[in-house]
Amino acid sequence: MTDGRLKVALLTREYPPEVYGGAGVHVTYLARELASLVDLTVHCQGKDRPDAVAHRPWDLLAGTNQALQTISADLSMTAGAEGADLVHSHTWYANLGGHLASLLYGIPHVATMHSLEPLRPWKAEQLGGGYALSSWCERVSATAAAAVIAVSDGMRADILAAYPEIDPERVRVIRNGVDTSEYAPDPSVDVVERYGIDPGRPYVVFVGRITRQKGVPVLLRAAARLDPAAQLVLCAGQADTPELLAEVAGLVEGLREDRSGVVWIPEMQPKHEIIQLLTHATVFACPSLYEPLGIVNLEAMACGTAVVGSRVGGIPEVVADGVTGLLVPPGDPGALADALNTLVRDTALADAMGRAGRERVVAEFGWRAIAEQTAALYSELVSASD
Repeated sequence: MTDGRLKVALLTREYPPEVYGGAGVHVTYLARELASLVDLTVHCQGKDRPDAVAHRPWDLLAGTNQALQTISADLSMTAGAEGADLVHSHTWYANLGGHLASLLYGIPHVATMHSLEPLRPWKAEQLGGGYALSSWCERVSATAAAAVIAVSDGMRADILAAYPEIDPERVRVIRNGVDTSEYAPDPSVDVVERYGIDPGRPYVVFVGRITRQKGVPVLLRAAARLDPAAQLVLCAGQADTPELLAEVAGLVEGLREDRSGVVWIPEMQPKHEIIQLLTHATVFACPSLYEPLGIVNLEAMACGTAVVGSRVGGIPEVVADGVTGLLVPPGDPGALADALNTLVRDTALADAMGRAGRERVVAEFGWRAIAEQTAALYSELVSASD
């Protein structure tokens, strides 16, 4: 310990400025709040940066399977965790580093599960045989961890079903959060207009990666049935595979042949642009086929926007059906279209749900409370290991 504070090594693949998914968002804000509660060192993967220790795959593995390269970076992260009182890893990309550090240094390992490899079989398209390696990394790390953090009650149930050998008492629920001072309604419309969106027409917005998990093709098929008055704005990039990108591009082209107001923004946007696009949307669509919680739902709600989401994973713990949005069965374009049209055609209802959503995230999903729960778990585990 340093000055009476626990020395914690936080292991993650994503860290600013290289953040592309919900796990990276989670780590960014969690680390910011944890820094005042513990002696924290962040170990990430990728380029050097001033506020974290960066680790990269071995040069000798250049050109090999992505999963194998990730494992080599994990070995570097293991070495970097020497001297810590506890190691905390996020996602399979860093779990093995945490597991090995626990074995090597005799310290507790906490693994936060943002998703589960057994529930994402489509990743075999992306990783090939590397999917077997990523699944092994997750399993061996999670089953041996001193504690596993689930980001929702739904995720906890999934963890115990996928890995029944884990003692249920070791699986704790600490939810994702959102910074409601940063994610807040933005009255400006310069970004909206710059992307060719008509602020006088209602629009549905999606923000996320092009992956099977996020259900982008489901949304695009639903969009064919959207009220003609509605626009569709897709902030969607980083496709998992060329085949999935081609499928999405074909669906977008088909929509544009039949309706106006289809805007696809494939590049990653600055946070302030996303906030403005979320603010002025009539409804945010979350058509995920699998979603442990979905930070982007919290972000949309914080911006005062109603959400239509799949009734899957942790989404029902965030989106109160009929209060802050509407829930639909996953993978059902017809049900999704009906729910979107309900709000597009009744903007007063959408506005009321947006206000209720903002109130809910302010009251229940602040990052400070989440960091305090996490730090308390650290203290519990280190005390138990002494």
